Amino acid sequence: MNHPLYNLLSELEAARIHFSLARYRPDSVLVTLTLVGERVEVDVFEDGHLEVSRFLGNEDIIGGQELVSQIIARNAEPAA
Repeated sequence: MNHPLYNLLSELEAARIHFSLARYRPDSVLVTLTLVGERVEVDVFEDGHLEVSRFLGNEDIIGGQELVSQIIARNAEPAA
C-alpha cells in the first residue's frame, strides 16, 4: 500500500526506531517516537499530509514523588 503512514512506518522500522501508534482523532493516526533528548509526534491524516510536533529536553531529573503528585493534581479532571 502506498500511503504516507505506511511509508513512515517502513522508514522507522528500517532505521530501527521504536514508535507507538494511537488514534485520538477520527481523521488521523498519531505516531509517537521517543528518542534521546526528544519526543516527536507525527499526525498522519487520511489525505496523506503529516503534521509534526517536536519536544526537546535535556532529560535532567527534576523531582520525585512530590513532583509526580503535583503534576497529577494539576491535570486531573474534576470528579463528576
